[in-house]
Amino acid sequence: MHDLSLTTIAFFVIALLYSTVGHAGASGYLATMALLSFAPSEMKPAALGLNIVVALVTSLRFYQAGHFSWRMFWPFALASVPLAYLGGGLSVHATIYKALVGVALVFAAVHIIVRSKAGVAGEEVKTPGIVRSMAVGGVIGFLSGLTGVGGGIFLSPVLIMLRWAGLRQAAALSAVFILVNSLSGLVGHLQKGGSFPEHMGIWTVAVLGGGLIGSTLGATKLNNPALRYALGGILVMAGMKMVIV
Repeated sequence: MHDLSLTTIAFFVIALLYSTVGHAGASGYLATMALLSFAPSEMKPAALGLNIVVALVTSLRFYQAGHFSWRMFWPFALASVPLAYLGGGLSVHATIYKALVGVALVFAAVHIIVRSKAGVAGEEVKTPGIVRSMAVGGVIGFLSGLTGVGGGIFLSPVLIMLRWAGLRQAAALSAVFILVNSLSGLVGHLQKGGSFPEHMGIWTVAVLGGGLIGSTLGATKLNNPALRYALGGILVMAGMKMVIV
């Protein structure tokens, strides 16, 4: 039996923190559920469902602030959505699933910590070609559907490291990318017989509140680097637990 209050509070805080950088919190939800020993069958649909709620709110906030570019977004989404659906419909052994999620969580932690040190990314950005965008989007889409991570933790560092987008534009693109991939992955999962955990309604309300607060702040100001270090540490611990246990 899991502690409902603890889980709900943790999800609220995660949604608030992640939404400030255009993410929906899937890696954080997965980390929390891993630390509380949730079953993989509960983790994936819960992470995808909560992702959709927070990503929708965050996408609207960053779009309203003028940071979203449809011209950059559509090639990533064109390849990622069908492959996220394919990944969401696949069933993998629990050990393999835990290893995949563990790697994703550690990757997210490294990204958060490195991004804290880097601050604002380079000012000169170049729009990627359609083929390169689709290739990157396809790989990330498949992984996001398979693991229950919306893909933003992979997309935003790629955009910034390759100087395809500035910090806020990367956040806006990641938010919408997470939304469409989470929707696709969840549909694929549910069509294969998956279902939501029993407390999904309460968790949805919690992340909606956190997402509204965080995305409103994130669309206008940068995060506190100390919070990213703390969050990165939690993700590393959870990721290692998933891989080792």
